[in-house]
Amino acid sequence: MPRVGRVVLPNYPHHIVQRGHNRQVVFAVDSDFEYYLETLSQWREVYGIRVYAWCLMTNPIHLVVEPPEEMALLGQLMKRLSGRQTRYVNRLDRRSGTLWESRYKSSPIQTDEYLLACIRYVELNPVRAQVVADAQDYRWSSYQARMKGHERVMADFDPCYLALGESTEERQIRYREYLQSAIPDGEWAFIQEAVARGQLTGNGRYIEEVEKIIGRRIEHRRPGRPKTKQNGNRSI
Repeated sequence: MPRVGRVVLPNYPHHIVQRGHNRQVVFAVDSDFEYYLETLSQWREVYGIRVYAWCLMTNPIHLVVEPPEEMALLGQLMKRLSGRQTRYVNRLDRRSGTLWESRYKSSPIQTDEYLLACIRYVELNPVRAQVVADAQDYRWSSYQARMKGHERVMADFDPCYLALGESTEERQIRYREYLQSAIPDGEWAFIQEAVARGQLTGNGRYIEEVEKIIGRRIEHRRPGRPKTKQNGNRSI
């Protein structure tokens, strides 16, 4: 079956990944991270896009965001983020040219099955890459905003996270337990492959649901609901 173009769904969460060109360092010092987050904070408000999770590594960035009814706003946000960061870095380094590797990659997420798993994947990225031993020790992700109340960017709590408890403390305790629990076999690979190939992060039922929404067939992938622990530390 031929592959189709990027699928963007209004009012559905999406996992976004964008890499620096040729795997070069994009964020070299604290001010680089801060500038990107300031842009994200400002323009998420302008475009009305919910930001559920984010993680900035020295090269790749990960976001879990939900666009509104006007789907084009997601692309506009990413264009704004990449363009402003490129101009910022080029100006400081007295250089020219692209900062990013082609277009960003995205994957619509099946909320009830995979949203919390994708957020966990994003916020554990520094642990998986062996940058830190614990997610709480990494400054440039939404985990600190979620657990310590840092306002920075993330002001939107997804429905799956909110369902973890009645109070802020209860949700934080249960979410930390969730991050520390065994990662089901195949979960990371499934999420990684979905965003890398621009496919859906969900099961067969979700694929059928999305096909009805967009009115065309999409490439089917293996279903994946994992059962046992998987070890690994690869970062994407």
